[in-house]
Amino acid sequence: MNFTFRQLKLFESVARNSSFTRAAEELYLSQPAVSTQIKQLENEVGTPLFERMGKKIFLTEAGREMYEFSRSIAKKFDDVSMILGEMKGVKRGHLDIVVTSTAECFAPYLLAAFCKQHSGITVNLDVTNREALLRQLADNIPDMAIMGSPQGGMDLEADSFMSNPLVVIAPLNHPLSGSGRIPLQTLLKESFIVREKGSGTRNAIQIFLEQRGLTMTTTMEMSRNEAIKHAVMAGLGLGIVSIHTLEMELALDRLVVLNVEGFPILKDWYIVHRAGKRFSAAAQTFKEFVLSEGGNIIKIPQPKTNGKKKQRT
Repeated sequence: MNFTFRQLKLFESVARNSSFTRAAEELYLSQPAVSTQIKQLENEVGTPLFERMGKKIFLTEAGREMYEFSRSIAKKFDDVSMILGEMKGVKRGHLDIVVTSTAECFAPYLLAAFCKQHSGITVNLDVTNREALLRQLADNIPDMAIMGSPQGGMDLEADSFMSNPLVVIAPLNHPLSGSGRIPLQTLLKESFIVREKGSGTRNAIQIFLEQRGLTMTTTMEMSRNEAIKHAVMAGLGLGIVSIHTLEMELALDRLVVLNVEGFPILKDWYIVHRAGKRFSAAAQTFKEFVLSEGGNIIKIPQPKTNGKKKQRT
């Protein structure tokens, strides 16, 4: 067989995107040019790599084997580029970062501060849920991730760089708003809107309650913090979220943080990557930047005292 690296790169993009159009956009080519190269690759291989069903394309068995091969080859080329890049310092480079949806409220500020110091480094930021993030780490796709505690048996290295308090939120007119220290037993008479099973926030809440032999009544599950906050503002129940997601709502008096026994639940934010991963100079510099500066750049929003504005003295 006599196929080129260019054809493998085009094939990998089509397979990853499940689309000739998106692959063409990603590689700044026309769709006919991509289709022609893939057809030539299939002729060289001697068997179809994609099957087309309506407007959708799927990998054949041969295509799946070729996809794994093309990813392996691309990784080796990336390693060569990384080594050569290290010889040139960190004046330029590329980062692939994935963060959980909760971290999207502060991750852009971290990246902005980093890129201000290293303007030649380009960044690809992917925001996803915890399950998808862990799959990406398992496949060694990103350079690193920002998330809560990874837990689990995956071979990962995780370094804490900032606290992540989980707090109870309520609408302004809730009967518990403005109360003193609220007993857990009183709080748990309320209904809650919670994150989906498997999320870092949901796991932390479950551990917190199990340690105390308690349970909570949940009326809804939602996969985004924004949806939870809006549901709480609408009066559908209470919520438990990272205080990092509340800066706007607290500043505009749209939600209150309740003063509850045992809260906040204290967690940390971690920068995570595969153990033993070989970093480019850009990735190593970013990790060091986050560990040394992350906690200084990102400020924790301050809730009002007992759900009321602090009085000036």
